[in-house]
Amino acid sequence: MYISKFFIELLTMPSDKNSVENLLHEYLLEEGIIKDRIDSAKFDFGFIISFPPEPKSQNLSIYKLKNMNGIFITIRFQISKEKAEILNSFKDNRKLQFFNDLRKYLLIKEVFFKFVLQDLIVEIHEQIYPDEESFISKNSLFKLIQKVFYCYIFSNLLLEEYCMGKKRPITNLGLFY
Repeated sequence: MYISKFFIELLTMPSDKNSVENLLHEYLLEEGIIKDRIDSAKFDFGFIISFPPEPKSQNLSIYKLKNMNGIFITIRFQISKEKAEILNSFKDNRKLQFFNDLRKYLLIKEVFFKFVLQDLIVEIHEQIYPDEESFISKNSLFKLIQKVFYCYIFSNLLLEEYCMGKKRPITNLGLFY
């Protein structure tokens, strides 16, 4: 029996006010990446996920803040003590240059980010908004999860290069990414 994609989407579209939460929870369960729920007075709902679904995965958060329509996908990490010592030991402006290079990359990737320099914490965020029927496609959600994860990976690769003392190649457009 043939059922069109339209009817499948129509049947799976949520209908109640907790529908976005239920839909996202279902997507995350289907892919086997959900770890835990986030219970906070700041959020309507939230989940901790482990992505990608393999042994070397990272924890990301997916949540909806109260009184906001957007769903946030966030990864937050602190630079290790060993790498922090190396960054802080630079005599020139290489620590500042690292954060400037990372800032440029994240701007090019069009993600939201926040640096807490005194604690060497990096937060990378992406947002997605449900449509009028409170629907978010699974494909859209996972593309954004992957985008945030890849920005995290690049951040660590760039940090590794700085800590090893490698020089970044320069192009006419600036640093090569």
